[in-house]
Amino acid sequence: MTEPYQRLDFWLWCARVARNRADCAKLVEKGRVRLNRQSTDKPHAKLRPGDTLTIALGGNERGVIRIWTVLALAKRRGPASEARALYDDLSDAG
Repeated sequence: MTEPYQRLDFWLWCARVARNRADCAKLVEKGRVRLNRQSTDKPHAKLRPGDTLTIALGGNERGVIRIWTVLALAKRRGPASEARALYDDLSDAG
């Protein structure tokens, strides 16, 4: 039996990283997302609970870097409170 997984772009959309899934795919294609410290440009990369994402948001040198541990796969794109339950934000930790 294989572990459950989800497409990276779909999960990012459900986690409310961008307004639409196409923008999430572009973010990945531009190399702005790392999966378990490895660069990926594939929106279809397999994401599993326990994976670590490093996401570079913003287009300039003042951009924001987010480091998230994936806690769960998304069932749907719900409200922001539901999206926050998908990950643990390590970027604010000390």
